[in-house]
Amino acid sequence: MYPSHRPRRLRRNAAVRRMVGETSVEPRHLVLPMFVREGAAEPRAIPSMPGVVQHSRESLRKAAAEAVAAGVGGLMLFGVPERRDSTGSGATDTDGILNVALRDVAAEVGDDAVLMADTCLDEFTDHGHCGVLDDRGNVDNDRTLRLYGQMALAQASSGAHTVAPSGMMDGQVGVIRESLDAAGFTDTSILAYSAKYASAFYGPFRDAVDSQLTGDRRTYQQDPSNGREALRETELDLAEGADMVMVKPALSYLDVLREVSGIADVPVAAYQVSGEYSMIEAAVGNGWLDRRSTVLESLTTIRRAGADVVLTYWAAEAARWLRQEQGGTERGA
Repeated sequence: MYPSHRPRRLRRNAAVRRMVGETSVEPRHLVLPMFVREGAAEPRAIPSMPGVVQHSRESLRKAAAEAVAAGVGGLMLFGVPERRDSTGSGATDTDGILNVALRDVAAEVGDDAVLMADTCLDEFTDHGHCGVLDDRGNVDNDRTLRLYGQMALAQASSGAHTVAPSGMMDGQVGVIRESLDAAGFTDTSILAYSAKYASAFYGPFRDAVDSQLTGDRRTYQQDPSNGREALRETELDLAEGADMVMVKPALSYLDVLREVSGIADVPVAAYQVSGEYSMIEAAVGNGWLDRRSTVLESLTTIRRAGADVVLTYWAAEAARWLRQEQGGTERGA
């Protein structure tokens, strides 16, 4: 008449649940993406991403220090320049906003967190694509690679511990590794955006960087319908020397994240992108979801699917929540 197996025994109280929990999220697992705007005197709100701003150089330093004090594992910087051109020259300029900001943050936090740089041209081009265009308006893969190599050198020289090529150009990891090593930056690591999908969930991010994009990026970002292709891309990046690999977006591609984590012999990251952030914030703003429990649950699912590192706009706030929980308070209900 009665069940012989009672799994509820291992859920009877917070202490038991904590002891047998299979997946944990810790502040060190989290990376905070941050935007810095050239010429800004104060932070500017991003309407489609409530709570996220384009920083001034001064506010960036302060926010970086606060995030590191909260215990985040890393910071990922994106630059928003005042001027753009067809080749994205601001990306390779040592006095460009992203490289200046890297030096600012490196001086502020040192080695207390991993300082990462977005190694892509899209924020700096007047057409919004991740590479230079040929005469027909198509992204020229191999010309773009040369610029990626130069961009990575500028970022490493400015203090980046990790460069993160996100443009999905064929061969980008190998060219960047060769450029870094030839210049003596053998300790600078590469976080490869190995499986970056042409996703609708990037919309708010394009507001965040004032994207000039016309058209779409489907000739170089992955088709959302493809899973096996992500494994091929990951294997190629690993062969070219990637120190870490990434799946982006996270929540809509947990199956891909699981598969990638199964073949990668390096740490695997996942990016909880702007659209994922904004959806939850919108639901919270309407009173439909509890913010803290929803955010932490979403991070747990990404970790459970195989991510060693999670890029999330909630990184600093979640890190503070997680530290509070170390006193024994259980999250959620």
